Parts: sequence; structure tokens; C-alpha cells
Amino acid sequence: MRITILGCQSPYPGPDGATAGYLVQTATTNLLLDCGSGVISQLGKELPIYKLDAVVLSHYHHDHIADVGVLQYGIMVHQNVKDRDANHPVPIYGPAEPADRAESLTYRDATRFFPVDEHSHIEIGDMKLSFLRTEHDVPCYAVRIEANGKTFVYGADSGPTTKWEPFARQADLFICEGTFLRKYYTPKELNGHLTVELAAQAGQQLQVKKLVITHLFHAYKEEDILEEAKSYTYGECLVAKEGMQIVL
Repeated sequence: MRITILGCQSPYPGPDGATAGYLVQTATTNLLLDCGSGVISQLGKELPIYKLDAVVLSHYHHDHIADVGVLQYGIMVHQNVKDRDANHPVPIYGPAEPADRAESLTYRDATRFFPVDEHSHIEIGDMKLSFLRTEHDVPCYAVRIEANGKTFVYGADSGPTTKWEPFARQADLFICEGTFLRKYYTPKELNGHLTVELAAQAGQQLQVKKLVITHLFHAYKEEDILEEAKSYTYGECLVAKEGMQIVL
């Protein structure tokens, strides 16, 4: 698997940045995880949008879905000019609730919506996907992807009571949110999100082989993030950046 970080910022993209979006590829399959603000522009550097095999949305907050509408328009245009068969809409997988958000994911012949929950197990090309409900203020699912003997876990948005065991245990790669640096949060604000420090502790406890901390305010400094992540020593710790690629 090759994972390209298209967007990793929150709650909005800084200059030349993007909010949540991750391209996961094998030799035969192209999957987009989340589709936040600026993600479609970043995706175009790696892959024409009409070559996407599927999209998975963890939940429906704007920083994770802001570009879905323009993705739908783009797929429609490419179908009109015969880059993509109109009989093959892009499947979009996501939570069933809120219902109005879910219903909007089916658009003409361009996209079709398919609900997932914590009991779902789906195959997209040569990837096997399963899901974990995280602590968040709306239905939100972390995604586990297995392909070619490797495991990648995308933690989506998650609070400190999320039960990662055994879902993320010893994953080859764990992309985990670290929304808050210590000096920028109070306990009340932490509901439904993690600090960088908590993300590092989770990675260490789960013995993941590589930890990437994401969902970061664009003005954070990398050295501050790594300082607060120093409790993770089991493997390599990286700070997410647009364009970063990880091959498993």
C-alpha cells in the first residue's frame, strides 16, 4: 500500500493546505479516505479524480467532507466526456446518520452512497476494510485497511474513550489525530478529540510500527508536536504534511 496525505489540517486549511484527505493505493485500487477542503486540488497532483475506485467518509463534519460536492461535479463532467463510464458511479461509503448528509452522497450517475457501521466488512479491489465507532459528537468511524499483508488504520476524529483494542493493535501504520497541543486546550474542549500527547500514548500502547499525527492547526510548529509526542518510542513518529507518502 501507498498512502499519500492530501490534507491533514483542521479546522480549516492554511495557505496551500487542505483539511482531512488521504489517498490509499495498491497496484490495482485507488481509494480516497475523507474529502475535506482543498483535498480535490491536492488529489489532482497524484491521480485524476475519474480513476478513483471508491471514497470512504469517516463522518460528516465540514473539515472532512467539504470537497465532496465538487468531487461529484467533477465525476459527472468526466462521465460526460467519456473519461469514465456513466454506468460506473463512484461508490461513497459513510455513516447512515445524519440521514440528510448520507442521502446527498448519491448524485445523478456520478456517485452512489453505501452505509457502513462498526459491523461492516467490505472489499474494495484488493483492500479489506473494517470500521470502529470512535468517541465523537456525531457518528464517526475509524477505518482499518488490510492489503498485501499490511495493515493501515486511519483514526478519523476520536476522543480519549475510543476503544482501539484490538482494532489498531500492532498496525503497520496508524494515522491518528492530535488536534490539540497542551497549551491550546482545556479538558472541556477535549470532548471528541485527542491531544498530541494522547495520540502518542495510544500509539505506544498499541505498539503500532509507525505513527503519523494529523488533524493539526496549520500554524503549529513541527518541533512542538514532536516534543509532545515523545512518549511514543515503539516506532517512527511523523507529523503529517500535505504530499507526504508512506509505502507499506
